[in-house]
Amino acid sequence: MKLSEYADHDGVALAALVARGDVTAAELAATARLACEAVNPRINAVVETWPAEDAPAPGSTPLAGVPFLVKDLAVAMAGKRVELGSRLAAGNVAAADSSLMARFRRAGLVTLGRTATPEFAYSTTTEGVLYGATRNPWDPDRSPGGSSGGSAAAVAAGIVPLAHATDAAGSIRVPAAANGLFGLKPTRGRISMGPDADEVFNGLAVHGALSRSVRDSAALLDLVHGPEAGDPYTAPRPERPYAQEVTRPPGSLRIGLLTQPWGGRTVDGTIIDATLRSARLAESLGHRVEEVRVDLGTGWEEFVLANARLWSANLATWIDGLAAASGRPVDPTTVEPEMLASHAYGREVSGTEFVHALAMRNTVARAIGRYFAEYDLLLTPTLPEPPVPLGTYAEGAEGADGPGWLRQVFHRSPFTAVFNVAGTPAMSVPLQTDPATGLPIGIQFAAGHGREDVLFRLAGQLEQAAPWAGRTPTVWAGDHHGA
Repeated sequence: MKLSEYADHDGVALAALVARGDVTAAELAATARLACEAVNPRINAVVETWPAEDAPAPGSTPLAGVPFLVKDLAVAMAGKRVELGSRLAAGNVAAADSSLMARFRRAGLVTLGRTATPEFAYSTTTEGVLYGATRNPWDPDRSPGGSSGGSAAAVAAGIVPLAHATDAAGSIRVPAAANGLFGLKPTRGRISMGPDADEVFNGLAVHGALSRSVRDSAALLDLVHGPEAGDPYTAPRPERPYAQEVTRPPGSLRIGLLTQPWGGRTVDGTIIDATLRSARLAESLGHRVEEVRVDLGTGWEEFVLANARLWSANLATWIDGLAAASGRPVDPTTVEPEMLASHAYGREVSGTEFVHALAMRNTVARAIGRYFAEYDLLLTPTLPEPPVPLGTYAEGAEGADGPGWLRQVFHRSPFTAVFNVAGTPAMSVPLQTDPATGLPIGIQFAAGHGREDVLFRLAGQLEQAAPWAGRTPTVWAGDHHGA
């Protein structure tokens, strides 16, 4: 298969070729490796590759035989390294598959490697010391977002049609927006974090995927959702497969429009214009859109501080555990400055402060729940600005303490973290581009607890009305020759 043909197909289409016998899973894996060799030196998205281990039966699932990549964090593949983007965990090898990895195998995906993440996924840009900065395929001088920036860059550049991602404050939606992809953060409890964790960041983090088509994300969620024994909570079971929702009419939805973020930072005019164009598109499709204000039940500074306490306290236990297991020191030779500061802060968070932070989570979840009792969806920009130049996050972060670093991260992505705290689903849809630069602009839609079905219906409708499949970045595997 030529690279141009491979890159033009989404995962469902590639699996259909395998099911018909037009191509084998092994041939697809070989083509994916050629795609990686062609473009990865320019974007540094994939940090390790390995030979295919799985040989799924053709046609056994809607994604059987599709090449796949996993993020270097939160999912473990037996015998393969999982380093969390950190020198502290360098060389760490998983002893067994995690629950989600086992589901990826049962889904028929052929996992060929792992993708870059910032250290401990603690940023919305992917510029770690361990493997170096990942670059945006649309403009290699810009950030691909994060923390799933490696997966996003790999999918956007055509290495694989979809890839694993995680999201604790926007880490699926931010890189989706920066790379012109579809990315949906599921409801808390939709995908198991087991067996080594019951929850990550106290339920703020979830597993998901990044894809070029809506149906790929829907098909994958169908194949991997559902609880494992011992999970602390589960999401409501869907009424029907999400793949079916993509082609179902969404009806006339009541959609709130929010263009100014919590915290009051300035939003780039290009982003506001793109968001308003998207609102008009929704109206043209029969939806009712009106400007709203959404109360969080707490102030923005209190929101950021409570997140910093939850994040940093969790981080401190991870770092201490890795140090004990590896025998390495926790110092600048093993841990990046922002993480050292967050580790120090996390070790100082008191039990009372931690419980108060959990109370904030409840306050925000109740406030967002009240909003979705009145509206079907909330429409916002995913990001307040176009993809930023590499190095931007470091500006002004010198000497920051734990809350200071998270404040910097949330300043760059102020629309996304609320839905992690609330535990509700949200998606970034690549509806717009910057007329001046051609850079992608993502639009976020958030829904109430357990309502991924509504999001997939709308996403399918939007994809038909304003298709993005024909847009390709500067760094694109389909532009290279290969067989």
